[in-house]
Amino acid sequence: MRSNLLGSFAAGLLIATSISGAVFFATKSSNASKAPVKTKQSLTAIKVQPTKKEMQSELSSAGYVVQTKSDYDKAIAEAKSGSKSTPPANGQKIVYRVPVRITQGMTSIDVGNWLVRGHIITDAFKFSKDVENKGIENHLRPGTYIVDSSMSYDQVISAIFGS
Repeated sequence: MRSNLLGSFAAGLLIATSISGAVFFATKSSNASKAPVKTKQSLTAIKVQPTKKEMQSELSSAGYVVQTKSDYDKAIAEAKSGSKSTPPANGQKIVYRVPVRITQGMTSIDVGNWLVRGHIITDAFKFSKDVENKGIENHLRPGTYIVDSSMSYDQVISAIFGS
């Protein structure tokens, strides 16, 4: 019965489409050809780009600093040359202080990589092996720990791993 019902439905659609198509193409559209065509005129505004002086004055009045590319490049070069660190006078040692944020799933090698980036230790793999040798690799808990380069190696490990 199901296929008979579906076949009847398809046949009905085919007949209705055929009749609608025949009526559409058989009638002449005399009303459409006699109707006046309405046109709509639209005006488009042409936006003129401001001159260089107008742009500079507008940006300056808005609080921006306007400089040329050569001035910018010169300022960047001066900043790069001035950023080279010089050792402190009087033989003082630079002390790096680094907040280490431990998140869930971090390992001792991840912590070691952060400490290397912060100039606290020199070798992340050696740090990880030392932690494993002490048997405290599972004592790492999420949190934020502050370490600095003036701390001894064991103090850094105990500050982070709580041993």
